[in-house]
Amino acid sequence: MNDRLPYLRKKSMKLPLDPGVYIMKNKSGEIIYIGKAKILKNRVSQYFGSQNNHTTKVRKMVENVNDFDYILTDSEFEALVLECSLIKQHMPKYNILLKDSKGYSYVKITRGPWGRISACFKKENDGSVYLGPFTSGYSMRSMVEETNKIYKLATCNRKFPADIGKSRPCLNYYIGQCCAPCTGKVSQEEYQENLNDAVEFLKGGQSQQIKQLKEQMEKYSEALEFEKAAKLRDRINAMEKTTARQKVVSSVVRQQDVFAIVQSGEKACLHILRFNKGILFDSEDFIFDAPEDLPAARHELIMSYYSFGRTIPKRITLDGEAEDVDILSRWLSEKAGFKVMIGTVQKGEQASIMAMCRKNAAEKLAQYMGRAMKETAELDELKNLLGLKKVPEYIEAYDISHTAGSDNVAGMIVFRNGSPYKKAYKRFMIKGFSGQDDYGSMREVLTRRFEHYLDENETDEGFKTLPDLILLDGGQGQINAVKPVLEQFGLSIPLYGMVKDDKHRTRAIAADGGEVAITSKRQAFTLVSEIQEEVHRFAISYHKKKHSKSALETGLTKIEGIGEKKAGLLLKSFKTMKAISAASVEELCSVSGISRKNAEKIYEYFNGGSDE
Repeated sequence: MNDRLPYLRKKSMKLPLDPGVYIMKNKSGEIIYIGKAKILKNRVSQYFGSQNNHTTKVRKMVENVNDFDYILTDSEFEALVLECSLIKQHMPKYNILLKDSKGYSYVKITRGPWGRISACFKKENDGSVYLGPFTSGYSMRSMVEETNKIYKLATCNRKFPADIGKSRPCLNYYIGQCCAPCTGKVSQEEYQENLNDAVEFLKGGQSQQIKQLKEQMEKYSEALEFEKAAKLRDRINAMEKTTARQKVVSSVVRQQDVFAIVQSGEKACLHILRFNKGILFDSEDFIFDAPEDLPAARHELIMSYYSFGRTIPKRITLDGEAEDVDILSRWLSEKAGFKVMIGTVQKGEQASIMAMCRKNAAEKLAQYMGRAMKETAELDELKNLLGLKKVPEYIEAYDISHTAGSDNVAGMIVFRNGSPYKKAYKRFMIKGFSGQDDYGSMREVLTRRFEHYLDENETDEGFKTLPDLILLDGGQGQINAVKPVLEQFGLSIPLYGMVKDDKHRTRAIAADGGEVAITSKRQAFTLVSEIQEEVHRFAISYHKKKHSKSALETGLTKIEGIGEKKAGLLLKSFKTMKAISAASVEELCSVSGISRKNAEKIYEYFNGGSDE
């Protein structure tokens, strides 16, 4: 708790009701946060009021505030301009800052015989030729890769001529992407000619080269040199395919940047796809602390992204609402010198581009967090499908199992970060009643589960962790049964049912008042199906175990001197109760652990007398 809060609160209440910029400082006088406000008094005083309404990030910032300054402006727009300038100067700790670490990119062409073309991030004094710098590493790397394929240049680690003829060519040769100097079938002069053409291609002479190659191909054809003509034909086709792949990307919006945020746990990833003349020419991604206010975060991210000299497009497309869009659009328009539109998308080609952007964000975040892309994307899609406020990292699922109302049990499973977390699995034996009542069983199980949560002496992680989402095996009835339990404990946890079709496959998610179709959402469907199958397996395995024990209790364990261990030995030996009941005393005695007295008691139980 910040002991300076009373002072800061009193000072903030004396602020004017004007727009401006506020500057938070720590004990050392270091600037830790800069923000703007339409009404300074209202905005700044909120920081030093009740801490319960703040996000985790804001609470941490407030704990470190020792004092604050402010600068008045004539309008909120002027406050935004000043805020951007000050953030750029001071780089405060608690502002979302997109630090561009990728720098410039170069194309490297090694000198000497059998030269190679590759992508790199810095020039070295190694005698190689460098093309660049390029601001777009994405497009540069793609072009280098395509150029090597078109001209069939070597990209392996073999050294020529030292390694010629020493081993078989690699896969690239067999799929037509390398001329394989390692085989000795390509002369050094021919390879050098291909390398020179490739460099000219990279320098921007694509269209001119295609024209020259077509003329050369016709000459070879007229001279009946069909093999040479065919090689040129293949190269022309490869060039034209590369050009075609680059063009058909965005036919609706010719110039735009597409922003998508995917978050998981304490981290989030912003991925940006950049289009010019309808062509995807660059992509960038940034990992940062997960925001709890996405509209505010989008505003801050856009401001940060374009504050450091990046080209501003005519349109910025977002995956959700942003705070103060009109002011942000005006600021960008004045910087760019033309009208900049900021908006979201719902359908069509733009929606497909946004889906691609979100997929890439999920992939980058998964790589950063050391998880499979599949799990991150599934959770993100489930969050959007159900309209959840946060990614459901910790999911609990419940199922009831019984045989015609007997041996009622329930299983609770946990999926953490999209994978089974078996350490937190729980089994419940229904105690409150006998007979078949799935709704009553589900209600009892959730009640007991949250009683454990509220128990001060409880130490079990599976009980002490609150889930981000609860899934019940069933529909609206199960939801209606459990919803009052959550209300009773004062818990606000998203609650849904998993509905099966007549073939016991996941069909939909039951929500309060209806159903959410899920089959069209491939990734979320896969995750929910996996959860439903796992909770069913877990519940029914416990039921079978319980049912087997009941069978023992209704049979062998009622016999004097026969407990569960001896009953198990008998069943293991004879396989069935029928075989045990038909066995003689001598046969029963032959089972290790069964005494003659035990055998006589068993025989008497099933046959009503001794075995004479």
